[in-house]
Amino acid sequence: MTMTHPSASPVLDVVSLGKYFTVGGGLRTQQLRALHDASFSLGEREVIALVGESGSGKSTIARLLARLMPPSSGKILFKGRDILKEEPSRASLAYRGQVQMIFQDPFGSLNPVHTIGYHLERPLLLHGKANNPAVLREKVHSLLTTVDLNPAAEVAAKFPHQLSGGQRQRVAIARALAVDPSVILADEPISMLDVSIRMGVLNLMERLKEERGISYLYITHDIASARYVADRTMVMYAGHIVEGAPSEELMQQPAHPYTKLLLSAVPDPQGSIRSELPARSGTPKLINPPPGCPFADRCPSVMNTCREQMPETADLGSGHWVRCHLFPPGSVAASAHHERKVPASVEAAAV
Repeated sequence: MTMTHPSASPVLDVVSLGKYFTVGGGLRTQQLRALHDASFSLGEREVIALVGESGSGKSTIARLLARLMPPSSGKILFKGRDILKEEPSRASLAYRGQVQMIFQDPFGSLNPVHTIGYHLERPLLLHGKANNPAVLREKVHSLLTTVDLNPAAEVAAKFPHQLSGGQRQRVAIARALAVDPSVILADEPISMLDVSIRMGVLNLMERLKEERGISYLYITHDIASARYVADRTMVMYAGHIVEGAPSEELMQQPAHPYTKLLLSAVPDPQGSIRSELPARSGTPKLINPPPGCPFADRCPSVMNTCREQMPETADLGSGHWVRCHLFPPGSVAASAHHERKVPASVEAAAV
């Protein structure tokens, strides 16, 4: 089970969540294990980033939390309530009003035959947030103004194809805000946007967190943006959460070889690429996976035990934990990892 470090007031608790898909048919039916035993807590006004390569299970977690599909195992607790045990009618609608999702493709998530105003009116009406046309129109315009789409009346009359990609994603954010959610699941919200406008969307999300007290699960393959926006970052590989820490700690002192591999591909401020770890080729096996660590076949530090059993969680201190045989729980290696290195700037000043 993944180690969690919940805040004082967790909004969302994920407990041993798993998802298997049946593939094939007849006598060749097999199970694809998309998510294994994931556990974490999301606090009030907190942003947790979930990073990893495509196919690691990030979006599966978001879809399970949004109740777009049922989990195979585990629990989802919202403010202490086990929402999987509640009646699926009104209780489900109330939960979806509190936990909203922003999808990766802003054009694909909007119906091209309806106006922007229509897209914002629907959640307001479904969740009883407006009781007459005047209030409905006022709330739509207010939502558009909140996400910096002005003049609101003109934008509301437009169709999705008349807006840019960045504007469409702001509409998607406004639609999520319409029902006053406590949690937003942001699934790759900037990956399809131009680089020049990504920062604007991230700054908007940060502002809404402060103004409305929203918590985010921010899903991305871009570990650099995770550092910018997230309080904590968790790393996923082949359906497993393999490391988690405060974002700055994770970037400065990564423990898992896969996390180091991800960071090695991030350009440094001088424009060069860090490539300290030679990456082995290969892809994880999700159908009938072998025992042991799923990263073993690609790991430059692989040992025999890595292929035999899944490592347990080692606590590295200060909210930093890892699942790797290089850090057995309670070992000297685990204790020594958290000892801070002297920053280069401080070292230079001392000289």
